[in-house]
Amino acid sequence: MALNVWTSFRQARSTADLVTDRTLDAAARAVAEDVRVDRGVIDAVVPPVALEMFDTGHRDRVYYRVDTDAGRLLVGYPDLPVTSERLKDGIPAHFADTYRGEPLRLAALRYPVVGAGDGERIVVVVGVTLAGHGAMVRELWVGGMVRQLLLLVAAAFLVLLGLRRGLAPLMRLRDAVRDRDRNDLTPISDTAVQSELRPLVEALNAYMGRVEGQMAAQRRFVANAAHQLRTPLALLATQATFARRSGNGVERDQALAGVEESTRRLARLAAQLLTLSRAEPGGRRPRDEVIDLADSTRRVMEGLADFAIERGIDLGLDVLSEATAAGDGAMLREAIVNLVDNALRYTPTEGTVTVTVSGGPDGAVLVVEDSGPGIPPEERERVFERFYRLPGTPGDGSGIGLSIVREVVEGAGGHLVLGTSVAGGLRVEMHLPEATPD
Repeated sequence: MALNVWTSFRQARSTADLVTDRTLDAAARAVAEDVRVDRGVIDAVVPPVALEMFDTGHRDRVYYRVDTDAGRLLVGYPDLPVTSERLKDGIPAHFADTYRGEPLRLAALRYPVVGAGDGERIVVVVGVTLAGHGAMVRELWVGGMVRQLLLLVAAAFLVLLGLRRGLAPLMRLRDAVRDRDRNDLTPISDTAVQSELRPLVEALNAYMGRVEGQMAAQRRFVANAAHQLRTPLALLATQATFARRSGNGVERDQALAGVEESTRRLARLAAQLLTLSRAEPGGRRPRDEVIDLADSTRRVMEGLADFAIERGIDLGLDVLSEATAAGDGAMLREAIVNLVDNALRYTPTEGTVTVTVSGGPDGAVLVVEDSGPGIPPEERERVFERFYRLPGTPGDGSGIGLSIVREVVEGAGGHLVLGTSVAGGLRVEMHLPEATPD
C-alpha cells in the first residue's frame, strides 16, 4: 500500500506537470506569434487568450516577459526568472523557480520575429503559480486511490471468500481429528476431502496405524511382563510358606534355597525389563561415545566366568583385531551381557561358547557362537519378539534377551545377523558402525 500510494502520487504529479507544461507552451506560442515589426521597430503585445488559458478557477497568477535575442525587454515583468539553458528555435524549455515568494512553473521559448530579418529572434517566458497544478494533483491522486481502495476491498472480500470455501474441507478435517475420542485410532475417510489433502489424510492414517501398533505391542508387553513376574512371585510365596511351616531342617533349607533362586530369577527379570525400557526409542537420552569393543567384551566375560564354570562350559574370547564402535557404552555392554548370558544358559554342560571381536572398514563386529540347540531358520525372526521362547526350549530364560540386544544395536545404527555355528548351535553377529575420530 505504501509503495502504491507513493507511485500513484508521482504519477498524478507527472500528469499535472505535463498538462501545465502544455498550457505554458500554448501561451508562449500565442505571445510569440503575436509579435510584429512596425516601421522597423519590434512591437510585443500579450494577447488576452494567452492569459485566459490559465483561468481554471483556482486564482492562479500568470507572469510573462518578452525579450529580444540581445536581451532588451519588450514587455512584461523584467525580474521574472529566465532559464539558463541554451534555447533552440521553436522548442520550449520547462523549469521551476520562485518569484515574489511563490513557486512557479515556467516555460521559455525562442522564436523568430515575423517580418524581421533572418537573425532577429525573441525569447518569451511565461510562468504560472501552482494552485491549479496542486488541485489537479490532488484530484488525480485521490480519485485514483479511491478506485484502487475499492478494488482492494473487493479483492480482499473475494480472497477471504475463496479461502473460506477452499479451506472448508481442511477445517472439517481438523474438526474430525480434534473431536475424536482419544482411543479412536480408526482410519479417517478421504472421500470428502480435496485431492490435495488426500496425501495428508493418508499420512495421518499411517501414523495412527503405527501408534495403534505400538499401543498393541505395549499392551502385549505389559501383559507378558505381568505373567512373567506372576510366576516367580507365586513360586516365591509357595516356597516361603513351605519353609515357614516345615519342621524338618533339611526341607527348610531346601525351601530357602528355592526362595533364593526364585529371588535371583525375579531380580534378573526385573533388571532385563528395566534394560529393555531404557533401550527402547525415547527410553533414555542416547550417549555418543567411542567404545573399545574388545575391552568391553573382556570385562563382560570376566563377570560371567563364574557362571560358565558353574555350568561346566568352556567360555573363550578371541580378539582378531582392534575394534572401536560408536554408541552408548553402558547399553552396548548390556547387549553383550545378554548375548553371552543367553549362550551360557542354552548351552549344555561340557559345551563351548566362543566370542570373537574384530574390526574393519565397515565397522566393528562381535560374534557369539555356542554349541547349544540353535534356532531353526523359520524361527529366527520371531525370537526377537518380547517373551517369545521356542517350544520345548530348556533353561530358565525369560525370552527378552534378544529383544534387548536388537533394540540396543539398532539404536546404535547397527544390525544383528543370526546363523548356525560350526558346532551346530547358534551364531549371533553384532555389526556396529565404526567410531569416527573428532
